[in-house]
Amino acid sequence: MEKTDALAALSALAQETRLDVFRLLVAAGPEGLAVGRIAVELGLAAATLSFHLSHLRQAGIVTCRRRGRMLIHAADFTRMGDLMDYLGENCCAGADCGLPRRGVRA
Repeated sequence: MEKTDALAALSALAQETRLDVFRLLVAAGPEGLAVGRIAVELGLAAATLSFHLSHLRQAGIVTCRRRGRMLIHAADFTRMGDLMDYLGENCCAGADCGLPRRGVRA
């Protein structure tokens, strides 16, 4: 992950509603949730939710797919893992500190 990608993801998550949406989508797992269900769960108006989902999609941490007439949004777990790897890349100066890592960068 590049620094600009990490900054975009962190910036998108640095807002209360977007963080709530993302955490709900993480809890929902790879199947994601329909927009209507997200709105009900978080008590958000459709326009407000659309605005925040757009930011999360642009940051690359949420995906969207169509199922019939419904839009299903899901957390992008690969990108989330990439962000976690980027943030922990130089953890403990390379010493094994118990931080779970998906991969080590060369």
